[in-house]
Amino acid sequence: MNAPASPLTPTTPIRVGLVGYGLAGSVFHAPLVSATEGLVLDTVVTSDPGRVAQAREAYPDVRIAATATELLTQSPAPDLIVIASPNKTHVPLATAALTAGIPVVVDKPLAATAAEARELAALADRTGTFLSVFQNRRWDNDFLTLRRLIADGELGEIQRFESRYERWRPQLKGGWRESGAPEEIGGLLYDLGSHVVDQALVLFGPVVRVYAETDVRRPGAEADDDTFIALTHASGVRSHLYVSATTAQLGPRFRVLGSRAGYVKYGLDPQEGALREGLRPGDPDHAWGEEPEHLWGRLGSGESPLTGGGTPVRTAPGDYPAYYAAVAAALRDGGPAPVTALEAAHCLDVLEAARRSSRDGVVVELPVSRRASRSRGAH
Repeated sequence: MNAPASPLTPTTPIRVGLVGYGLAGSVFHAPLVSATEGLVLDTVVTSDPGRVAQAREAYPDVRIAATATELLTQSPAPDLIVIASPNKTHVPLATAALTAGIPVVVDKPLAATAAEARELAALADRTGTFLSVFQNRRWDNDFLTLRRLIADGELGEIQRFESRYERWRPQLKGGWRESGAPEEIGGLLYDLGSHVVDQALVLFGPVVRVYAETDVRRPGAEADDDTFIALTHASGVRSHLYVSATTAQLGPRFRVLGSRAGYVKYGLDPQEGALREGLRPGDPDHAWGEEPEHLWGRLGSGESPLTGGGTPVRTAPGDYPAYYAAVAAALRDGGPAPVTALEAAHCLDVLEAARRSSRDGVVVELPVSRRASRSRGAH
């Protein structure tokens, strides 16, 4: 049995063990952990020689563990374990960490089913252990801007929310994300769909009706790569969500229609691109999360933004660092998790309904007892 982690004090660094050093681990989690005051990237778990070399080059002081078991049995235990390994490992690894009393952050999707997510939430409650889900898109620049516009009443009563996360990737890349094996939890419905559904729930609350179309478009593909989800919220708002790897002409990221005005925003938040390029939050020569004026969305009514209609709205800076800052604060002060396992379960309720809708060609009604309460979301 591993020795427990040392009690945290205001000056004690929180030692983080990162499981997985693929896209999620190397591009998102490791840089954001390292940029967060009070967090220290202590150990990276990977057995791939190339990724070992990559991690040591980027973080010379980091320790390497070949397996998650090695990390879980370290003495003393890590103060926080971040699970950024393939989707099928999320539940067993989170279960092992929570059972050992070690705080956990899990990349989305938390689990394959809402039932598994609720079981993890219950385990965290029983053991009194912190558990949070990495839904970083709550801190996208356009999403933060839209939340502000809605809160300020600029759009009036929201009627329809269109959200697109579209790409043009006609060639398969391979790997578990494109696998059709159910245990891999691959495909865009659970990948990018986790983001767009979570954002819709945060903005407009519980969903009562789900319709979806999931298609496999590319030759040789096994998992959905072109998916549409229509949600009816208890509030009356309708969300139309698109995730695709086969979109030759990209649509607006957001098109939000209200009783007073609409908001249209093209282009993706710049933070992922910056992280891929090796830029880091806090770099003195880079304005983190900022985008140029020509990419700002437009607010207006009666005209298309592409023909000059509407007024440009400055996009709020994206703020992925806020997630891990909130994690650090919660671990030190006992505050709430920035994204909870139950919120992830509500998202999975919708994703499961979408999968059933597409498979059976039906509209799926969500029982009242399973409707999510309105989420707090990003602040």
